[in-house]
Amino acid sequence: MHDFDDDVDFLRQHGAGVKVLEAEGGGRIAVSGKYQARVMTSAVEPHGVSLGFVNRRFIEAGKTGTAFDNYGGEDRFWLGPEGGQFALYFARGQRFEFGNWQTPPAFQEGEWREQASAPNSARFEHDFAVTNYQGTKLELAVVRQITLLDPKQLAATLGAPLPDDVKSVAFKTDNTITNRGSAAWTEAKGLPSIWILGMFNPAPGTRIIAPFEKQGTGEIVNDRYFGTVPADRLLIEQHHGFVLFEADGQARGKIGLSPARAKSTLGSYSAQGKMLTVVRFTKPAGATRYVNNLWEVSTDPYAGDVSNAYNDGPVEPGKPSLGGFYELESSSPAAALAPGASLTHSHETYHFTGPENALAVIADRMLGVGLADVQRAKL
Repeated sequence: MHDFDDDVDFLRQHGAGVKVLEAEGGGRIAVSGKYQARVMTSAVEPHGVSLGFVNRRFIEAGKTGTAFDNYGGEDRFWLGPEGGQFALYFARGQRFEFGNWQTPPAFQEGEWREQASAPNSARFEHDFAVTNYQGTKLELAVVRQITLLDPKQLAATLGAPLPDDVKSVAFKTDNTITNRGSAAWTEAKGLPSIWILGMFNPAPGTRIIAPFEKQGTGEIVNDRYFGTVPADRLLIEQHHGFVLFEADGQARGKIGLSPARAKSTLGSYSAQGKMLTVVRFTKPAGATRYVNNLWEVSTDPYAGDVSNAYNDGPVEPGKPSLGGFYELESSSPAAALAPGASLTHSHETYHFTGPENALAVIADRMLGVGLADVQRAKL
């Protein structure tokens, strides 16, 4: 792993236009308007370890217009759905195969306009249009408000001040889309959703933690995105109410939780790295219509997942991975917007480092999961 200063220097050397926001407690994040207003990486202290995945190999190569211009980033803005009859990542009539997968240029090209900034925040705007698998054109205006959270805000979230022996960094993105076209967005022609993806470097022994509603209906976890996840990499702890997913960047797989099962949090934990990561996001009460991102024509394209986690690995036998990271992701409900109407989805990222007993208290408060139970579970 690199340290935060090294990654910032690297990004600046390659023209990324990085802005660094610093919190009172020492936490900091690096934001790039050039890379579509991504939060590229973060650290819990000055000169600390860089916690986000920065894809140096791709950036150094200077390529653009690839299937996925993978610059990395702890929080990036995309739209769903990825696959299905209203897919945004496959051209009309193409089979849903990796060789045909194409990230829309609007999501990975062009610098976003910085409209406002402060020592702990920055706001970016961007307008673009995308066309889905059915040929429906969607015209959008997007606003991303990025805010670095201070110790008081963090204490309010935790319900108590952070222990002295725990270091942290926390930030939030508020993502708003507006229908700037002349027609309403409808289910029949294909609705988009806001999709926020956070890419992280796997520390030794990292496990993704997905809490779920034990009283919810339907399957607990969807692991069919890129082939069923092997049993030695995925575990459902029915009694304790969480799913564990191996996060080592070595084997490609993805999981998702439905509106009936998902809570408004995801996390990951490395006992060896003494690192707890928590993601919180908007999950509106009563919302059930989420776009289906599976790479197939589905019977219900709005029976998709609220939250997802991805572990990178070779995309096909004999081919390389996309970089060796893991992701924690959240989505808004499907956006049925009239012309001029808007939808906002918020996504928060927290990193904590410190003694296991202190991290256990935080995990219980924020995830409702006991780290002792995570440690005992056998993958």
